[in-house]
Amino acid sequence: MTLTTDPAVLVLEDGTRHRGRAYGARGTTLGEVVFATGMTGYQETLTDPSYAGQIVLQTAPHIGNTGMNDEDPESRRIWVAGYIVRDPSRVVSNWRADESLDDALIRDGIVGISGIDTRAVTRHIRSAGSMRGGIFSGEAAGLDVDEQLRRVREAPEMAGQNLSAQVSVETATVVPARGERIGAVALIDLGIKQASIENLADRGFDVHVLPYDATYEQIRDANVDAVFYSNGPGDPATADEQVALLRRVLDDRVPFFGICFGNQLLGRALGFTTYKLPFGHRGINQPVLDKQTGRVEITAHNHGFAVDAPVTGVVDSPHGYGRVEVSHVGLNDNVVEGLRALDVPAFSVQYHPEAAGGPHDANYLFDRFRDLVVATLKENNA
Repeated sequence: MTLTTDPAVLVLEDGTRHRGRAYGARGTTLGEVVFATGMTGYQETLTDPSYAGQIVLQTAPHIGNTGMNDEDPESRRIWVAGYIVRDPSRVVSNWRADESLDDALIRDGIVGISGIDTRAVTRHIRSAGSMRGGIFSGEAAGLDVDEQLRRVREAPEMAGQNLSAQVSVETATVVPARGERIGAVALIDLGIKQASIENLADRGFDVHVLPYDATYEQIRDANVDAVFYSNGPGDPATADEQVALLRRVLDDRVPFFGICFGNQLLGRALGFTTYKLPFGHRGINQPVLDKQTGRVEITAHNHGFAVDAPVTGVVDSPHGYGRVEVSHVGLNDNVVEGLRALDVPAFSVQYHPEAAGGPHDANYLFDRFRDLVVATLKENNA
């Protein structure tokens, strides 16, 4: 691969500018600029629907060495709004690669920039917070400076955006259980990664993947034994329909497991609020304490919002679902990373236990969900 010399510029809403080289597709893209701290796993990051609407900066300096392959994507396309790297690999050096990262970005129309000081941008975001930005490459790099900044500042902020419709499946599908069948689970697709579906199927569930706007009647008609809310992009404060649906699930004591966006929606369903983090958690190296076991896990994250709930003790659900405790806590900043309801069969975590990409420390949570469903089925059949 020959690296381009076409110009590109990254413009942040506070007027900060970084000049570099075009990477991927040429043109203009706007979004929330965030940084991801993983040293590896860029293919899983790029194809994670949770990153829709975000321009992702990789803090690792050298990106693209292993190329892209047809086996590891987490969804049907690359979802990031834009991509920022310091040193793109000149060659692809992996036997599993089917194309270069640059070619994949061009194919999916993702505008990127390379050759800038990503450490400086990261430090700026850590200080000032995530903010709107734009990448202008090729001819767009020559636009008037004031015009570029105007476009960035007119772009929508992430707070207040409802993006589930952009990333969800349009029609329901079913992935059959593998091995001994436990039951069936309704998976509400708010931006699901394929690895979550595979993990559920591997634990004996027929996985009914339903669109983001699925109704309780659709869940009931599918004759499922449990409900799963996926990860996904956007502001959880806008997902009123999904929260109302989840409250009906809790009312009927149907076992529930939510991850990432699903954790935030469980928090809202229980009666807590959510808030936007200064720069969020993104990457595959975030330390989290499981308060139930006392174990510290290294986990994969992508979230810019969090649940506002007491991290110590047991509290009553403001919406009447009994006792609730924060089950997991982020050790970098004491953010709520998991919830467990003690009087209804529901729990959630703020991170990605399917480990795509990332460590497998939290994979046990799928087993915990299976055990919860089995116990509830036995209780109901007793």
